Amino acid sequence: MAKEVSEEPEHAAPARKDYSDPPPAPLFDMGELRMWSFYRALIAEFVATLLFLYITVATVIGYKVQSAADPCAGVGVLGIAWAFGGMIFVLVYCTAGISGGHINPAVTFGLLLARKVSLLRAVMYIVAQCAGGIVGAGIVKGIMKDAYQANGGGANMVASGFSRGTALGAEIVGTFVLVYTVFSATDPKRSARDSHVPVLAPLPIGFAVFMVHLATIPITGTGINPARSLGAAVIYNKKAAWDNHWIFWVGPFVGALAAAAYHQYILRAAAIKALGSFRSSRSN
Repeated sequence: MAKEVSEEPEHAAPARKDYSDPPPAPLFDMGELRMWSFYRALIAEFVATLLFLYITVATVIGYKVQSAADPCAGVGVLGIAWAFGGMIFVLVYCTAGISGGHINPAVTFGLLLARKVSLLRAVMYIVAQCAGGIVGAGIVKGIMKDAYQANGGGANMVASGFSRGTALGAEIVGTFVLVYTVFSATDPKRSARDSHVPVLAPLPIGFAVFMVHLATIPITGTGINPARSLGAAVIYNKKAAWDNHWIFWVGPFVGALAAAAYHQYILRAAAIKALGSFRSSRSN
């Protein structure tokens, strides 16, 4: 008895994607200025960065005050790292649907490079974030007064024993980890397939901030967020806070650029797809 062999069609229809990539944001979109949602997003970024600086800088100052009397008192470096990572988790969860939950000029810069936001929105986000950081640090100073000035104001500085090059490298790598996590957590493919877990995106982003702080607090106090560094430096306003302040802008922006290029042009193969010479397999 002959075996029955079921033949597959020679040209099988390609599998339908369960996601769609959003179109690139226009570089200049002046129409945003006429939309209330644009200003609402700016307010959300301002308030989120204000709250971020208030909670985190207050945690740093509180720990230094407590540990001065008893080295074993206070939350410790682990607690400080949790304060930064936990606040990012909370604030991204709260603002993602309004502004995207950037809360960091480096994140905004990375998303601008990937054409996720327009140039106008990116610039205004960075202004709102920096303003929020300054106000947030100012509130901490207003509440803690003498303790704020006596304990460094939560400002980022290159720690004794480390060179500027080491500090810059730590900021670049730390920001790369953060922005790479942002791209991965908000990737349309992942969002489509993990949509049953709505809290998933803020969680790895906050956890990335936590892990980077554990690694780089001993080196720079961990910047990876120019608005956080600027806010504390402006309110503390001592020479030590400004000596190497450029590191906390150059490092995060270079790290964000590297993360955007790696995710968009290597992992997502954007350049090759644009040339029409690459076809994603079903496994992608």
